[in-house]
Amino acid sequence: MPDTTSKSALLRRPEVLQRCGISNSTLHRLITAGDFPHPIQLSPRAVAWIEEEVSIWIDQRIKASRSQRGTA
Repeated sequence: MPDTTSKSALLRRPEVLQRCGISNSTLHRLITAGDFPHPIQLSPRAVAWIEEEVSIWIDQRIKASRSQRGTA
């Protein structure tokens, strides 16, 4: 039986762009470079990102920025 207790929300592109503060072209570049979570296919013309994966990416960027600030 599948685990139904996990409730992962899906984010569509506009919300991902808004939350991350990046442009669409930057999003594509990061995905291509393997530096951003890949979207999941919802339908032939629709994709979404798992909210938790996007939140983890944001947290990692914050931590990296803070650690660089201490070494500059």
